[in-house]
Amino acid sequence: MRPLPPPIAGWFSARGWSIHPHQQDMLDRKDAPCQLLIAPTGGGKTMAGFLPTLADLADGSHKGLHTLYVSPLKALAADIKRNLTGPITDMGLPIRVEDRTGDTSSHTKRRQRADPPHILLTTPESLALLVSYEDAHRTFAGLQRIIVDEIHALAESKRGDQLMLALSRLSALAPGLRRVGLSATVEDPAAIARILARHPDPCEILLADPGPDPDIAMLTTETPPPWSGGGGRYAIPAVLEEIRKHRTTLIFHNTRAQAEIFFHHLWLANEDQLPIGIHHGALAREQREKVEQAMVEGRLKAIVCTGSLDLGIDWGDVDLVIQVGAPKNVKRLVQRIGRANHRYNAPSKALIVPANRFEVIECTAALDAVRAHQLDGDTDHTGPLDVLCQHILIRAAAGPFTADELFAEIRTAGAYADLPRKTFDRCLDFAATGGYALRAYDQWQRLVQRADGQWQLRDPRSTTRIRMNIGTIVDADKMQVRYQRTRGGAPLGEVEEYFASMLRKGDTFLIGGQIVRYEGMREMVVEVSRTPTLKPKIATFMGTKFATSTQLSDRILAMFRADDWPGLPAHTREWLHLQRRVSRLPERDRLLVESFPHDGREHVVAYGFAGRNAQQTLGLLITKRMEDMGLNPMGFVATDYATLIWGLDPLEDPRPLFTRDNLVETMEAWLADNAVMKRTFKGSAIVAGLIDRNQPGGKRKTGRQATFSTDILYDTLRKYDPGHIMLDITRAEAMRGLVDFGRIEAMLARIDGRIDHARLSRVSPLAAPLFLEPGRVPIAGSADQRLLEQEAQRLMAAAGLSATLS
Repeated sequence: MRPLPPPIAGWFSARGWSIHPHQQDMLDRKDAPCQLLIAPTGGGKTMAGFLPTLADLADGSHKGLHTLYVSPLKALAADIKRNLTGPITDMGLPIRVEDRTGDTSSHTKRRQRADPPHILLTTPESLALLVSYEDAHRTFAGLQRIIVDEIHALAESKRGDQLMLALSRLSALAPGLRRVGLSATVEDPAAIARILARHPDPCEILLADPGPDPDIAMLTTETPPPWSGGGGRYAIPAVLEEIRKHRTTLIFHNTRAQAEIFFHHLWLANEDQLPIGIHHGALAREQREKVEQAMVEGRLKAIVCTGSLDLGIDWGDVDLVIQVGAPKNVKRLVQRIGRANHRYNAPSKALIVPANRFEVIECTAALDAVRAHQLDGDTDHTGPLDVLCQHILIRAAAGPFTADELFAEIRTAGAYADLPRKTFDRCLDFAATGGYALRAYDQWQRLVQRADGQWQLRDPRSTTRIRMNIGTIVDADKMQVRYQRTRGGAPLGEVEEYFASMLRKGDTFLIGGQIVRYEGMREMVVEVSRTPTLKPKIATFMGTKFATSTQLSDRILAMFRADDWPGLPAHTREWLHLQRRVSRLPERDRLLVESFPHDGREHVVAYGFAGRNAQQTLGLLITKRMEDMGLNPMGFVATDYATLIWGLDPLEDPRPLFTRDNLVETMEAWLADNAVMKRTFKGSAIVAGLIDRNQPGGKRKTGRQATFSTDILYDTLRKYDPGHIMLDITRAEAMRGLVDFGRIEAMLARIDGRIDHARLSRVSPLAAPLFLEPGRVPIAGSADQRLLEQEAQRLMAAAGLSATLS
């Protein structure tokens, strides 16, 4: 067993603490090339990750950068800095710790490259920027270790792919680099280890004691949840009562808009004037930091928040987490409830608030999964090519390279281990020339091959543009919101550009929990004033629309097999029993399709349980097939569980609608010329470097400018270069992301043609809430013409005229 250096051992002893077994294991194995520690939230992961670093640096002999720490959140990096600096000072260790994020000043960033600290805390984007500099080899020359915190949160995203490509570069700059991953409990640790390790090197997996099970339950409310919708407003009295009973409560929501609405109504009901804040990613940095500081100082009883507070930040006084709305993902729920009692071997306490009646079932399934220690998530995927194209430009910004060396380097990143050379060459050609159809334009002539075979930037000045556009997060186009300059111009946050375009002077909306009045727009800034009104418009943020995971959907379907559900509230049990009597309940290996007349229209419901995106896509595809079959569909609406379609004619046999070949054929035709593809192309084009988000001189393209540019490019490539790599990337992105066709294919494989058609005389109990769902999508087609003809006939008959149109 490797001993701790005296200053560190003394620090533990003075506090009456002893090192945890998994922390000792990390210290004992500190020379391993790759380690992945799986430990519960509050299990001392961070200290375990840094102990070997502190031990190495204790004697003061190391010069320059020793350990690089990467986290998904800027706030987490700042929190780790605060939590590290105190103990290092107490131990009297000669160690410099600094952070480097988007909030760090330019002066500090320049100094850090020339004179890096012993420990540098950063984010994936800032690391990608660091490796893009010509002096990166000097900055990282002495680097010994890299710690990737919350790696499970990065593993399924493009940010994680970009990080692993940056790690492949770091391993080339610092050949002895040791990798450490810190992760909360995950379903498949081996998959995370494959992502972390330098391919094909192995990675040691260390499993900490999982600790006590969380104290988690459904919140008891006087009023039952509504039949549809979201937000959890019905539960506000019960939530306020829980806030009063606890020291500090985090109230999580799945979207920013839901957080804003809930905070507004919570504050209106807060007759005791309890100190409550709001925190999400669209708020101004100053606003977020103000809330975070108040939280650290214990001045808040509660924070209404989103995923911006999901990860690792150590709020020691939080003793309750409330999740409003179904979590959609068991792993996310476990992560969030771990924010409460963030201490080793202290059980977390959490309450879940279902937003509607069906979410009662989903929340119950999620609770059962947490108690059974069964998580979800799919971390095996192929590295996206738009991220690879950006990485090639980043590598070129750092200096000349050969294609063979870069290809070999990239293949050490797990997600790109099986990258074909032909695909790499296509990406390199795109980065160099823009591809066949664009190579005649100077703006895409970015790389040139020298006589010695090395590739370099055609114009060294383009490094600025490349660095300004590093990153894989493509948000909806946003505009900053500020109070009018006469009031000091204090920033409040951001709203989507499309929302701002709908505002008229005098309109009111919510942002940061405040109701503000729209005064006008100046230099692409939304200017507002304070207003006493209590009825705002709502600033809806696009954000991330979570879909219920496959594993959670399977749990719900498994619940339906039971004869009764004693774990469900009486109102939900009665609802399911009534559904079973009137129709039937969906089954995992079969597709339930109901059809029935209602209000003069024919309706079809397909209970696919494939997640919101896939069910939405299913609505588009099925209505197209119904149109081709002459069934005159008029529209649809989708949830995570089902798709409701309405039209003029009854469906006799649903089986032809759900064959894979028919759906794929319809999908191909639909995607060929669709706004979804253009929107997806825009996002991929930004990531790949075809379109610049930011430009030198502080200029930023507006959403309309960027959309105009990408729409023209998309149409040009489709016409003149249909085999262009960006079109291939776009299709893959659309199928995986917005369209989620993989979930539809998985559903079709699961049911294997087994379709139960229930023809009913009226709306079924399970279908009824679907009629109340927002987001109805109208279908323009033959039904419109038929309705017009019927109306013409009625009109002519009422007038005593011939119904024949001429």
